[in-house]
Amino acid sequence: MARRALTTTTATLTVTAALLLTACGGGDDKSSDDIKGAGTGSSPPASASASTPSGAKRPEISLPSSFRLTFENWTSSDPVEQAVLDDGKEQLRAGYAAIIANEPDGGEALAFYDTRAGLSADREWIKSYTGKNVTVIGELPVYDPQAALFAEKTKAQLRYCTDESKAQTKNRETGEVVGTPRGTDPHVAYVVTMQKNDQGVWQTVSTNSDRGGCS
Repeated sequence: MARRALTTTTATLTVTAALLLTACGGGDDKSSDDIKGAGTGSSPPASASASTPSGAKRPEISLPSSFRLTFENWTSSDPVEQAVLDDGKEQLRAGYAAIIANEPDGGEALAFYDTRAGLSADREWIKSYTGKNVTVIGELPVYDPQAALFAEKTKAQLRYCTDESKAQTKNRETGEVVGTPRGTDPHVAYVVTMQKNDQGVWQTVSTNSDRGGCS
């Protein structure tokens, strides 16, 4: 379920014969991603009120209990870095929510967290699932997050890893479940380029991945 590495386009992701997902993480305590509609309410980004204008109302994102994104130590002592982590996390949740909802256009939440170029590429990623009539199930840990700021803190690079060991794709019609093929490294490293918009939202511009690139 990983996003395939594309060096010249934004976050274009495709599903292989098995599962290909995406995420980012780090830290010591492992907290499950809040899943509204699965018994736990979806909470807003921890630093949203401190790091972004009050007018930037974040969309609510719902994920079912059949698919869990977990984020290990998704925190930073720097409030601007925390804002990057928060919006990067929600962008990832929005992408998987669109796959599960069978929305090839990505839906409003993904459009909120993506630039125009980022959304165009992410739609291709989503269609690599919806076009095959599959959804995602299981658990995808997102870990080892690292945020770097530049251009007077208006642009950022977010790095993280995902572990696809317990995540699978499921055919909506046949119910067939497919996981990562034997012999394939389930750990995928991601580099996400982001920029801050006029509302203070850190939007995804591009995403590149490297299977086996996690230390």
